[in-house]
Amino acid sequence: MKKLNLNIAVMAVIVFLAGASRIFPHPPNFSPILAIALFGAAHFSKKWQAVFIPMFAVWLSDLFINNFVYSNQGTGFIWFYSGFYWQYASYLIIIMSSILVFKNKISISKTFGASLGSSMAFFLLSNFGVWAGSGMYMKNLSGLIACYVAGLPFLQNTIVSNVLFTTVLFGSYYLIQVQYSSLKNENLQYS
Repeated sequence: MKKLNLNIAVMAVIVFLAGASRIFPHPPNFSPILAIALFGAAHFSKKWQAVFIPMFAVWLSDLFINNFVYSNQGTGFIWFYSGFYWQYASYLIIIMSSILVFKNKISISKTFGASLGSSMAFFLLSNFGVWAGSGMYMKNLSGLIACYVAGLPFLQNTIVSNVLFTTVLFGSYYLIQVQYSSLKNENLQYS
């Protein structure tokens, strides 16, 4: 197997393992999804891989969670949950903006900043989706503000989990490259 293909395989395994970890019990919004998006954007050299592999891993974990973890008695197989497009749109925006942020150079400050920024982007987009797509809030500025206020308790878990999982994913791959120099990704520069 070529070095590049082995690198892609190792990175994909990291992404899919992180996605699979979602099946374990966890507090609300304590998830590796945003870290998966950041990791893919920073490490896959081809844009289609940076988008497709993380999105596919998240979708597969969603399929398993929605059909085997949550009870869906009588509803049939769930390919996509209601309102999924708001979350998936936020993942795509995070991936695309992170491709620009990292541009073959990874640093602690960029990683930490992207982690915080993606947490805020997810909070803003997903809560906007709840406001726009549900009947829970009035469709005016007061309703939108109420929706964001109601989402604040979940923001802390989003930030903490994103910083934690981003550190684990980026750190794991960095340590793998240090341990196995044949896996060193020449396209990436760490500082």
